[in-house]
Amino acid sequence: MGETTSIEACKLRAIEDLESKVRSYSRSFPAVFSRARGSIMLTENGRQFIDFFSGAGALNYGHNNHGIKAAVTEYLASDAMIHGLDMATPAKIEFMETFNSVILKGRGLQYRYQFTGPTGANAIEGALKLARKVTGRQNIISFTQGYHGLSLGAIAATGNRFYRKVSGVSLSGTTFMPYDGYFGSGVDTAEYVRKVLMDGGSGIDPPAAILVETVQGEGGINVASKKWLQSIQMIAKEVGALFIVDDIQMGCGRTGEFFSFEFAALSPDVIVLSKSLSGYGLPLSMLLIKEGLDAWEPGEHTGTFRGNNLALVSATAAINMYWRCTRLSEEVRRMGALLRDRLQAIASEHGNGFSVRGRGMALGFDCHTTELAEATTRRAFERGLIVERCGPEDQVVKFFPALTIDLETLNQGLEMFEEALIETATGIRSRSY
Repeated sequence: MGETTSIEACKLRAIEDLESKVRSYSRSFPAVFSRARGSIMLTENGRQFIDFFSGAGALNYGHNNHGIKAAVTEYLASDAMIHGLDMATPAKIEFMETFNSVILKGRGLQYRYQFTGPTGANAIEGALKLARKVTGRQNIISFTQGYHGLSLGAIAATGNRFYRKVSGVSLSGTTFMPYDGYFGSGVDTAEYVRKVLMDGGSGIDPPAAILVETVQGEGGINVASKKWLQSIQMIAKEVGALFIVDDIQMGCGRTGEFFSFEFAALSPDVIVLSKSLSGYGLPLSMLLIKEGLDAWEPGEHTGTFRGNNLALVSATAAINMYWRCTRLSEEVRRMGALLRDRLQAIASEHGNGFSVRGRGMALGFDCHTTELAEATTRRAFERGLIVERCGPEDQVVKFFPALTIDLETLNQGLEMFEEALIETATGIRSRSY
């Protein structure tokens, strides 16, 4: 199923000849994809792949969701505003009012919106810049294994050395603290953070912000507990820092609730959203800022592609379709539990100390070695499954199926993964004798 035809190989050579060597996913998934619907992607020659990747979390509602697509195509056909900087448009106003009434008010939250540049990294840059402006401080507290983007401010707050080493400049302004569980379950790293930040002799400058992911996606699907997150929020308040939650990858329903921090009853000073915010894979990012912290002067932080109107239309459609009731949240919890149970069964049956972790429909299968994880995902692709890796050594297989995936497709993909894992593990064991 995963074999590349001669015609497809010629087209892939065009990518190799013309595109920068920095390309990544076209190497992991060497095929020419032409169409997609829901959780199925098709190549030009008709090969079918089950998608457990979901555009790195940008396609929570699946590919070409027809309900959202109808809103997009109707808007395009009307000659309505597509690009408008941050001008007022009906699409923008409708999105803001819908998001406020359906998402925020229903959760007792009140925030101002800041539409940043189109990427999550753009939004992170805006959040850090705002925190420094509000507090007059420079230091940002980030966490081990964290990932926040690859622009200079965002990468300074990102832990992975692979990304940090190519920045070309000194990455300053950030102090890293141990994430929940970094030293094992017996160490409360929140108490360490509190001690260091409250101690005037620790050598750590008072922070402008504490930046955290409730589940570290690229870091290896590391899950923070309710107690730990509540402690970190309290520490931020105690030291006069903004508490910023990066919900770029784990927001928009991925963990079972719209915001990934709802289970811990948090009230962040700033929330960073992107990826599946548009609901359709279109670029859209924004900050949610508590009223008293909106310290910007007009035009002080700007960008040409703020508030993509087409993406605002698709985002409004996604909210109307999926978040006016609790049905999707309930389904994510149900399907997430099934996914976790199946992965844990696979881990137990095939030994090697495999482990499973995550929340909702963000699950990680820890292979413990890069070799095993890489070969397993490659063999899975050959069988017709798209699944990616994460973690500091890419040793964790990351399961990010669409939140709308049906049970039959989910089980088919899991069967492909299990077959690939067995074949890979057997081959590695046979070489060791």
